[in-house]
Amino acid sequence: MSHVSSHSPNGHAPPGQSPLRTVQVLGGGGAGSCVHVRSLASGLVARGVRVTVCAPAAADHTYGFSGVGAEHVPVPGRHGPASVTALRAACADADLVHAHGLHAALRAALALGGRRVPLVVTWHTRPSAEGARARLLRVLERRVARTASVVLGTSSDLVDRARSRGARDARLAAVALPARRGPAAAGEDPDRLRPKARAELGAIGRPLLLAVGSLDRYRGYDTLLDATRAWRGLDPVPLLVVAGEGPLRGGLQRRVEDEELPVRLIGRRDDIGDLLAAADLALLPGSPEARPVLAQEALHARVPLVAAATGSVRELVGDAAELVPPGDSGALAAAVVGLLADPGRCERLRDRGTVQAATWPTEDETVAQVLSVYDELTRPLPLP
Repeated sequence: MSHVSSHSPNGHAPPGQSPLRTVQVLGGGGAGSCVHVRSLASGLVARGVRVTVCAPAAADHTYGFSGVGAEHVPVPGRHGPASVTALRAACADADLVHAHGLHAALRAALALGGRRVPLVVTWHTRPSAEGARARLLRVLERRVARTASVVLGTSSDLVDRARSRGARDARLAAVALPARRGPAAAGEDPDRLRPKARAELGAIGRPLLLAVGSLDRYRGYDTLLDATRAWRGLDPVPLLVVAGEGPLRGGLQRRVEDEELPVRLIGRRDDIGDLLAAADLALLPGSPEARPVLAQEALHARVPLVAAATGSVRELVGDAAELVPPGDSGALAAAVVGLLADPGRCERLRDRGTVQAATWPTEDETVAQVLSVYDELTRPLPLP
């Protein structure tokens, strides 16, 4: 490991000393953690920190870590000898390693092999499991929590979870949502973009509802499709558009066709900001992420949000969204129908969303907090 001396809070090394070198480790490359790491890498590089991002090649292609000045080292997303070997090489001269997620942290700990290199771990999601898998999950979480120098939780419940698993130092993470790139973000007139996007999706003259996220079992899509039955009787019938890919795609598509549901699965998209600008409501029937990207983007875009009321989502959005019990399709359907019939309620949610979003940390604040942690962990102990 390179010699670590005192680093200034802005990341620049004192004269004659090499800059702090950090390695950011991503696991499977979930959207929330990838967006966060790209933002973090950009801010750290701008402050003179050397950043290496270890992530699957597809993640760099999608999120552009190397485009913000970080070195990208392709590491397989799955756990195995190849990923640990690649990580060990990448971490060989690191001053500090920062892993994002449970599996990334496990691999980082294996790669470090007990070397005295500080390990920071950020928990972005609430893993779910049952039976034997739940017991294994607790074991793995305990191992990570006790190995890490600092665990950063992106919500209060994740901080509490880390402490309950034995973390010696667990703190609430400041996590910003970077602005989306694309036509809407580039200053084009939303009123001009909106009809074009709605026409493309087939939502002319009818309400447009938007859900975004990978099509996996923890995001509540079956509950969402159940809810669509309740608004088939409305005139006009709202159209639900789901942007994302995942293992449930085939089964969800069969349900849409067999049950003749007013739903379109449009796959992974890179124009979510434009889709949001066209939507009447955003729907979040479930999410393992503590700070779901869609919830943040909806409030920023002044799009009324209906979301499953998990603890972390409630903490994130406050009273700026219509919250319903997780897994309750009737409550979800009623909330959607009620909002579509109440423009005044929608406008109040838009205004509350603007106020709530203003309380979230900025990218500069996020980078400053992380740099403070890095400085604390790499600062040499005073001589006796």
